[in-house]
Amino acid sequence: MLSRTTVLAAFTAVALIAAQPAFAADNPMVGGAPMLVTKNIVENAMNSKDHTTLVAAVKAAGLVETLQGPGPFTVFAPTNAAFAKLPPGTVESLVKPENKAKLTKILTCHVVGAKAMSMAIAKMISDDKGMHPVKTLGGCMLTAKMNAAGVITLTDENGGVANVTIADVQQSNGVIHVIDTVLLPKM
Repeated sequence: MLSRTTVLAAFTAVALIAAQPAFAADNPMVGGAPMLVTKNIVENAMNSKDHTTLVAAVKAAGLVETLQGPGPFTVFAPTNAAFAKLPPGTVESLVKPENKAKLTKILTCHVVGAKAMSMAIAKMISDDKGMHPVKTLGGCMLTAKMNAAGVITLTDENGGVANVTIADVQQSNGVIHVIDTVLLPKM
């Protein structure tokens, strides 16, 4: 027979476990912040110190409401360092109201209208003999490949290549894959 103390201890342990933040079992930290599976893409990105430029660009493009929607979405999320690789003044120019259409095109070329985890992307690459076409919501065509180190890469319409540096960051409305280069549409 269990003692009252044992039963209370068991209930307390269950309550403490239930009160813990809702992480995916293996959801990685991004930009020093936990990524909660109960939060959407925008909510989690706002907590990442590595994605402040992306969040500012999403706000300037008027895409916050869209990316907070039900999805599912796969977002290839460039870091601040990825935006810093662009020519000087590019980001500052893109976030101006008169460049909203161009900024929206660039950002939506990082979004796919489905939830694609890295294992599924790797399988598509393998099934397509090493290169899988990826159509984005912005109408861009990216090419997904695996590099020699087994890292998923994305090549944009201009030949620019981004590496997935953190994969499978699950969100309530999809998944984020962190990338090291901004993907650009053919303009």
